[in-house]
Amino acid sequence: MKAVCVRRAVTCSLAFALSVLAICSPAEAAGQAKSAPPKLGRGINILGYDGIWEGGRNAPFRLENLTAIRRAGFSHVRINFFGFKFMNPENALDEIVLRRLDAVIEEVLARNLIPILDEHDTHVCQRDVAACAGRLKAFWTQIAARYAGKYPTLVFEVLNEPGGQMTSAAWNALLNECLGIIRATNPRRPVVAAVLNVDEMPVEDLVLPSDDRNLIVTFHYYAPFRFTHQGAPWSPTLSQIGPLDWGSPEDEQKARADFEKVRSWSERENRPIYLGEFGVYEAAPAEARTRYLSFVARSAERLGWAWAYWQFDHDFAAFDSARQSWKPEILRALIPNQR
Repeated sequence: MKAVCVRRAVTCSLAFALSVLAICSPAEAAGQAKSAPPKLGRGINILGYDGIWEGGRNAPFRLENLTAIRRAGFSHVRINFFGFKFMNPENALDEIVLRRLDAVIEEVLARNLIPILDEHDTHVCQRDVAACAGRLKAFWTQIAARYAGKYPTLVFEVLNEPGGQMTSAAWNALLNECLGIIRATNPRRPVVAAVLNVDEMPVEDLVLPSDDRNLIVTFHYYAPFRFTHQGAPWSPTLSQIGPLDWGSPEDEQKARADFEKVRSWSERENRPIYLGEFGVYEAAPAEARTRYLSFVARSAERLGWAWAYWQFDHDFAAFDSARQSWKPEILRALIPNQR
């Protein structure tokens, strides 16, 4: 999570936690088999607010940090990429930036990590649906063509946190247009599709192509928002909140009920689930923060869901870039049995 609305996603032989159920269609029975979504396991969000894309200014992330991520026990990274700002007036992506993206993906793959390429321009898409639609379709037209036949474990994520002025109907229409664009050149590419990012988590409103079984459904979890974002300096309201605790039986029951809603839909629709973001801002009491992170991560794993922590560095950070070391209490909460 970020301050969006308040500033409110090679062959693998890893044993990951997300279980994927696949039902064979008549076409598959006839021999036209479709690959199943990958088992993503535990992940972490990277590069969302890093200057690597502009050539290195204000760029605390080092590509060698990917080795630390792999050694810590993570299986994938979610690359938060703001593609729109690297488009010209005709919506053509900057080739220099795309080459940097190529290099990042290749470095991720070299560490035996799965890369998820997340189009992260939430601030545009939540505010101006029409402007978002044109750019998003142009983005995926270019990205899908660029990576057609390349990097088979690369996963596309259509859009981070659709919501704001975007209704479920508008999102379903845009999502399915983008899926059509992607499938024209990447018929078997794993693709992540988001539930509308509003408090109600209306997963039952999500409309996906019934014959496309290589999709992963994602949602983000920051409830209760006052707890997870207490002290956030970008919000005049949140900056005044805290210290707040979390971990009562009532707190846990609320989270279980939220997750049960998604689990029930997932089982009924036979769609794998990806908890693409969760986290707690640094101003929260340390014990409450780690209690929450551990509860959410273990709950997701018990349900067979992949997850990705928000985020590696900057705010909500699991890693101290200045010291080039993990924040041990955060890492232990996410991945138990850390030294």
